[in-house]
Amino acid sequence: MTTKRVQNPREAAELVAIQALSFVAADAEILGRFLAETGIGPQTLRSSASDPHFLTGVLDFMLRDDATVEAFSEFSGHHPTTIAAARLALSESFQKRDVP
Repeated sequence: MTTKRVQNPREAAELVAIQALSFVAADAEILGRFLAETGIGPQTLRSSASDPHFLTGVLDFMLRDDATVEAFSEFSGHHPTTIAAARLALSESFQKRDVP
């Protein structure tokens, strides 16, 4: 089996964020906090997952709590710094698009 290696930092960051969203959605307590903080409803999670701004918000939420970062890190196998790097890569991709 061959796996596709992601070369684009933004794509890699989006994959980390989607994994983070899956992690959040799988834990009722964390999901409850996430929905309360963001104000979105559970029915919009799936459609929002394709929005890079939303994914940035998922990583922002995750990074606000060390315990959540550690739990996600264990769940995903990503080092905590990878999560922060993904957040940075997503925000940098927005800045590049905004520059004329």
